[in-house]
Formats: sequence, structure tokens, C-alpha cells
Amino acid sequence: MHPSPDSPTAVVLLPPVRGRLGDRTLSRWLSQGRLQEVPAPVDPFTQILGELGQERPPEGLAALRMWGQTGDRPGSWIAGADPVYMEPRLDRLFLHVLGPGDASRSELRRVFDGLQDTLGADDKIGFARLGGYGYIRAAQPMLTPEVPATVLDGQSPGDSLRPMGVAADTLKLISEIEMTLHEMPVNEERRSRGQAPVNSLWIWGGGFAPAQRTVPVPPLYAEDPLLCGYWLSVGGTVAAWPGTISECLDAAPGGFIAEVPADPRDGGELSGDLLALRDALRSGRLGRAILISADGIRAMLKRSDRLRVWRRTSGLLGEMSA
Repeated sequence: MHPSPDSPTAVVLLPPVRGRLGDRTLSRWLSQGRLQEVPAPVDPFTQILGELGQERPPEGLAALRMWGQTGDRPGSWIAGADPVYMEPRLDRLFLHVLGPGDASRSELRRVFDGLQDTLGADDKIGFARLGGYGYIRAAQPMLTPEVPATVLDGQSPGDSLRPMGVAADTLKLISEIEMTLHEMPVNEERRSRGQAPVNSLWIWGGGFAPAQRTVPVPPLYAEDPLLCGYWLSVGGTVAAWPGTISECLDAAPGGFIAEVPADPRDGGELSGDLLALRDALRSGRLGRAILISADGIRAMLKRSDRLRVWRRTSGLLGEMSA
């Protein structure tokens, strides 16, 4: 993606769209573009880097996420340590992310304070919580998976990760974490209420944050701290999601990347943002729009696609409401 004033491009991360578009004209418009399925699980960070033609950093993704949360580059070796419930089923474990709606910040604070008190006393390793995210600081680097827990939610981690070796010290740490979590009062309280315990941490993305450099990237409007951290690392312009795509169009006429948050009103606001993108293409404000949905659809649309009136509604979009 190389936006220019003559052909500005918008790349937009969307919540799930299959069967959620109340306006049938939008499903027909999307079908006039180039639709394809994105392999699941959809990793927004990898998808956006691909659209930019940038390579995924070889390490330090958790440090980038921390950078995006704090605005400061971490100087230590950092790994993500995301609170999860590992559900045993037959011969496999299934990972469930325990986000803000599943575990309160006070509960997560007790979890990470307890881990720090029990396992972090010798300064070789440290546990920290920032919002709903967890981190490990280690004096000695560890070998970790690259994928955050959010990409694996509801899945068996072994189905989604490439074969990799895990060092003995990493396995030992995970075992110690899980034993410590099992005995925590906060988990006894959660079990008594019929809630899933925080029975493990998904340790991922270990490494040092990359040195700051300058890479030409369009403005970013998003809440995802990993994306924000990458933008800060390459000297890009970062702003919070302003509320609508129309506001992104007004603020960045030369093109932008935006992450539309999920809307609990089942597609109402999503339709409004898609209409704004469609109108921007038709009026020439945009030369191209690339849309990537959380449920695995990528659509590339150009202004000239409005002439492809013969295209039928794509089955990829699912059943549309009347």
C-alpha cells in the first residue's frame, strides 16, 4: 500500500460481517469488488503489515504492545503473559481469553500481584499487568510462540501454531505459574461463582522492542496496542478511533488505516461506516479501499468497481437480513 494524493487508499479492519449487514445494497457493493477468504484465525497485525508490504518483526511483539499502551519504548526483554482459561477436552486443551468482560481488573491485579510475590522475588523474572494485558520481564530471554492469545481464542493452540521447540526453562516457568494460579483465593472465588478460573498465562511474543526508525506509513486510527506500538516504532501518526469512518476521511484525506471496533448493536454502526467508504470511492475521495473482517473476509474495492453491475452477491458474505 502506497497512498498518494492522487489515489488515496483506506485499509480498514472490521468486526465480523458475515450475515450482519442489514442493508442489502452494501452486500451487493462489496460483491462488486475482489472478495477472498483470509485464513483463520485472522491476525490483524500480520494482515496490516502485509498490506503495507512490511515484514513482521522477528521478535519483540509483546514489547511493541507495551510500547503502544504506555507510549514509551521498553528497555528490557518482555513477553506477553495473557490471562487465559485452558479448558481440557478429551486429549487437547482449548484456550479461552479472559478479557475485561470475563475477569475484572481487581481480579487480574490480584493474579499478577500473587505471581510476583511467589515467583518474582529473585529479580530474574517479573510479572506486571497493564489494563487487561499481562507481561513478563525476564533477565534471560526465553523461546516463546509469536501469536497472541486473542488470535487463538476458543481454539486448541496446537492447531494454530507452527511446530516449535520450547526451552526447558520456559516449560518449567509455565508449570510453576499454573501451580501458583491453582492455589490462588481469587480462583477459588471464581470457581464458587461458576466462572472459569485464570488457570494459565499464554506467554508469547518475547523479545526486545526494535530500535525506533522511520518508515512511511499512513495515519493509524485504532485502539489495538500492538498496532499502535508498531506505528510508534516507525514514527507514524497514531490516534484513537474517532468514532466513524467519516471522521477518518476528514482527518486523513491522503489515506489511512483504521480499526472499527465491534458494535453491540449488531451491525447498525458498521453499515454506516461502510456507506461512508462506498460514498468516498464513488466521489473520488478514495481511490481504493481494502477491508479485512474479523471473520475472515478481505475485500478490495476501487471506484471503477461500480460498473461491475453484473456481479451477484457473494456467498462469502452469508445470509443477509431483509
